[in-house]
Amino acid sequence: MNILTTILAQVATDPVVDGIAEETTKELDLLALTLKGGIIMIPLLLLSVMAIYVFFERWSAIRKAAKADNTFMARIKDYIHDGDIASARNLCKKTNTPYARLIEKGISRLGRPMNDVLVAIENTGNIEIAKLEKNFPWLATTAAGAPMIGFLGTVSGMVRAFFNMAEAGGSADISTLSGGIYEALVTTVAGLVVGIIALFAYNYLVARVDGVVRDLESKTMEFMDLLNEPAQK
Repeated sequence: MNILTTILAQVATDPVVDGIAEETTKELDLLALTLKGGIIMIPLLLLSVMAIYVFFERWSAIRKAAKADNTFMARIKDYIHDGDIASARNLCKKTNTPYARLIEKGISRLGRPMNDVLVAIENTGNIEIAKLEKNFPWLATTAAGAPMIGFLGTVSGMVRAFFNMAEAGGSADISTLSGGIYEALVTTVAGLVVGIIALFAYNYLVARVDGVVRDLESKTMEFMDLLNEPAQK
C-alpha cells in the first residue's frame, strides 16, 4: 500500500505529467486554435456569418407566411356568396399572406373558365414559394463548400508542415511535424462545424416551406370548391 502511495505521489509531481496537463489546457483555448487555422479561417468565418444571417432572415419571413387566420376562408366564402367581390379582395390585401395573395389572384379571374382560374392561382403560388426560398442556395452552398474549404486548409497546412520538417533536416523532431499537423486540422474542424450547422439550418427551412406549400394547396382546393358550389345548386 505504501509503495502504491509513493508511486502516485511521484506521478502527481512528475514534470512530464504537468506538461501534459498544461498542454491539455492550451488545447481548450478555442480562440488560439482558430487563429492558428490561418487565412483559410477567413472565408469560413464569412460563410458562417452569411449562413446565420440567411437562416434568421428566412426563418422570420417563413414564420410570417405560415401565420394562419382561421376565419379567412369563411369570410371569403360569405363575401363571394353575397356577391361582394370588392370586400373579398380588400380582405386579401389586408391579410397580406401568401395564401391571401393566391385567393386574390383567383378572385380577379372570376368569370373565366375554372381551368384559367386554377392556372392563375398555381402561377402565383410558384412565385410565392420562390420568394420564400430566396437565398436558400447560399445555405446549400455553405453546407457543401465549408467542409471542402476546411479540407483545403488542412492539405495546405500539411504541405507546410512537411516542408518545415524537410528544411529542419537532421534537427527535426516529432514536435516539428505534429505541431503543424494539429494546426492544419483546425480548418477541417471549423469547416465541418460550419457545414453541419448550415446543412441542418437548410433542411429545417425546407421543412417549414413544405408546410407552407401544403397550406397553400389546402387553401387553393377550398377556394376552387367554393367556386363550384353555386353551380351545384
